[in-house]
Amino acid sequence: MQAAAIVAMAAHAILTITPSPHTLLPPLSTNPSDPQVVQSTFPGLSLHLPRQSLSIAVAAPKQQFSLLAVSKKAVAVLKGNSKVEGVVTLTQQDDGPTTVNVRVTGLTPGLHGFHLHEYGDTTNGCMSTGSHFNPNSMTHGAPEDEVRHAGDLGNIVANADGVAEATIVDKQIPLSGPNAVIGRAFVVHEVEDDLGKGGHELSLTTGNAGGRLACGVVGLTPI
Repeated sequence: MQAAAIVAMAAHAILTITPSPHTLLPPLSTNPSDPQVVQSTFPGLSLHLPRQSLSIAVAAPKQQFSLLAVSKKAVAVLKGNSKVEGVVTLTQQDDGPTTVNVRVTGLTPGLHGFHLHEYGDTTNGCMSTGSHFNPNSMTHGAPEDEVRHAGDLGNIVANADGVAEATIVDKQIPLSGPNAVIGRAFVVHEVEDDLGKGGHELSLTTGNAGGRLACGVVGLTPI
């Protein structure tokens, strides 16, 4: 008898018979410990449930992000009216400096000025490539100088066989952006570039590097 009374009290605590199916339910409490009222599908029946039973945890999937380096590559094939010829390759990773690998044959032994010129126009041979690439309107200098043309890459050195090989790393000749070198031209000169310090009237414009032996237009190539 006592057990039956306990069951009846528990049932009364859970189920409440409302006088009308149209009775409005109170709003959900913001107190986590308050019971919440949920309307049953049966008319006049409401369920009193703990707030915790209405919580649904949704775990959002974690997204994986990966950063891919952007590599760019270009090439210039050097040719001229003489036996001098060569290949220049350029590579750049993201927005870092550009690495220039140079190999030129047919030179006289010694130093030869090596520059990037402003135009990729060879309709009149290497003469139509214009002046040194100089977007910042500086005077001629050495590659390590603060004041220099962007195209001032110094000298390459030919050995006794007339072969010059060099690797140049430079920040002022990017392969993309407003100062991109694509479509411009490399030029190998007849004699040594004085790097703007020779005191000659041409020192601050050309480095007094003499004539243009060979040149080549820079073009993009597959990675």
